[in-house]
Amino acid sequence: MANRLADATSPYLLQHKDNPVDWWEWGPEAFADARERDVPVLLSVGYAACHWCHVMAHESFEDEATASYLNEHFTNVKVDREERPDVDAVYMQATTAMTGQGGWPMTVVLTPDGRPFFAGTYFPDRPRHGQPAFRQILEALTDAWGRRRDEVVRVAGDVTGHLRQDAALVAGDEPVGEELLAGAVTSLARDFDAASAGFGTAPKFPPSMVLEFLLRHAARTGSPNAAGMADRTLRAMARGGIYDQLGGGFARYSVDRDWVVPHFEKMLYDNAQLLGVYVRWWRQSGDPLGERVARETAEFLLGELRTDEGGFASALDADSEGVEGRFYAWTPAQLVEALGPDDGVWAADLLSVTAAGTFEHGSSTLQLREDPEDPRRWASVRARLLAARAERVRPARDDKVVTAWNALAVSSLAEAGMLLHEPRYVDAAVDAARLLVDRHLEGRSLRRVSRDGRPGRHAGVLEDYACLAHAALALLSATGDVTWLGTARELLDHALAMFAAPDGGFFDTAEDAEPLLSRPRDPSDNASPSGQSALVHALLGYAAVTGSGRHRDAAEAALRTVRTLAERVPRFAGWSLAAAEAAVAGPVEVAVVGAGGDPARAALERVARMSVGPGTVVVAGPASDASPADTGDPATVPLLAGRGLVDGRPAAYVCRGMVCERPVTDPDELARLLRR
Repeated sequence: MANRLADATSPYLLQHKDNPVDWWEWGPEAFADARERDVPVLLSVGYAACHWCHVMAHESFEDEATASYLNEHFTNVKVDREERPDVDAVYMQATTAMTGQGGWPMTVVLTPDGRPFFAGTYFPDRPRHGQPAFRQILEALTDAWGRRRDEVVRVAGDVTGHLRQDAALVAGDEPVGEELLAGAVTSLARDFDAASAGFGTAPKFPPSMVLEFLLRHAARTGSPNAAGMADRTLRAMARGGIYDQLGGGFARYSVDRDWVVPHFEKMLYDNAQLLGVYVRWWRQSGDPLGERVARETAEFLLGELRTDEGGFASALDADSEGVEGRFYAWTPAQLVEALGPDDGVWAADLLSVTAAGTFEHGSSTLQLREDPEDPRRWASVRARLLAARAERVRPARDDKVVTAWNALAVSSLAEAGMLLHEPRYVDAAVDAARLLVDRHLEGRSLRRVSRDGRPGRHAGVLEDYACLAHAALALLSATGDVTWLGTARELLDHALAMFAAPDGGFFDTAEDAEPLLSRPRDPSDNASPSGQSALVHALLGYAAVTGSGRHRDAAEAALRTVRTLAERVPRFAGWSLAAAEAAVAGPVEVAVVGAGGDPARAALERVARMSVGPGTVVVAGPASDASPADTGDPATVPLLAGRGLVDGRPAAYVCRGMVCERPVTDPDELARLLRR
């Protein structure tokens, strides 16, 4: 049996390389094998940090008898959903259509031409909780394939027809304007959990993009409702067990409504987005909790997810030693052992660690419901607990570098570095972005992932281009290096050329991508931004820096295609709504000019960057004699063109909607202009 996964770049696939199952990677060779043998394809989709993927692997894919049956009756294909989001999207749509729900591990059975006729998620090795055993499922499918082929083909045809229907929402004639944005806040308030904060009941996922929308809406309108929902949710998450009170960083979701017990895997995309949200919440509210969580989350990214090449790993596993949460949970006795009786009892009370336990087997997650009265004692306790935890077996790390998720980290680290005056964060952002440009960008085409500096073979999708373009603009703002503007321009031009849909929206895959049963297109935001909503942010930012009407028009056209989504289910349109807030507000453009080392220029920059206006764009650089008409020069940032010193002093130019205020040299006067 060939070990076809041995050279994979995906840690998830490598986890399965020694299974007795004869796995194939997704590709034409696998489907050719199925046609030659006249067997169906069993498609198994998951990711390296997925707890139930590990369970199903241990129960079924490591079992010799089950593997033998699979090898005889199926061509078995293993897919990392993080490496192939396009394949995952198509067959998750099929799974949801056929079963009413989705999730990972995802198990789909296909005809040799790729059409699905059975779908599900996790199946146990024995009948359990009303679920049939995986082996029973396989035997029934084998029987259907051999004896009722016509029925199988009919089901596959029906599902495929459903998938190929154009799922695009009808574009409206009106932009996503102030009335719709206010209505979205009202709709979100109906879903808001007044008792425990967040939206809905359980499980609860960090609603990063919705929180950003609410913060922007509150900044633009003064809405206490929007501000209150954001404030309460950010506090509840930061105080609860979903946040790692010792090491920083957030788990993927909370299994309960009160944010107490997380599903312990830590994802790069969550922490990248939450870093940005918390630092902007601190900027807007002044709450020190926001600053602390932002700093600790940034340190988590740099300390635990950074790779040797300067990028960021995708995730930390939920399990260690085969037990979910063992690395993170504590008993009162363990606290006493690590800290001694006095500090152990004190820490147990502070961190809500009880004899009954809040998690499993008498252990508790750590919560910090209020700041300790003795911060020095807490700092000492935290350091000792971290040292004790470091002696435990650490969760595994999925160290592949995903373009879009690294770009989200670049954007947030660049902004946090500027706002918190931490140049280390900006330097880390630059290093990660350079890795993406040097190793993932080939001509104008992006690779989706790399590992150990080696690019994978799979093409990037829209979110990769969009998030990296947005990150390049963040680095332009943070560093003043105009080469990042050129990177953003090239990525956006490629996205506009290769991903555009006829109605003004965008597909998730390029027009020259591998053809699948349907061309994926999903404008809704889930755990990370949709490719389209991320692209709208990048287009608006680029238009603000350059004055490009073409890019602004493309952003507004894309927003019109999600109007219905934003009206009906704003929880799944948070990033589009946040972009619409920026579009309604301008966004405000601020050019700060002066010599790089001049304290007067630095003072103006600090004020400009503390602006809470939605999507405010700030670029700083030397005074420029270039005419705005000469912006074709790649060494010129158009927003800085023609911006000179005022009476020999550094100056700030504030523009809204193509209209600029007179330049100011006084930081207090700049602050007043930005508050208008």
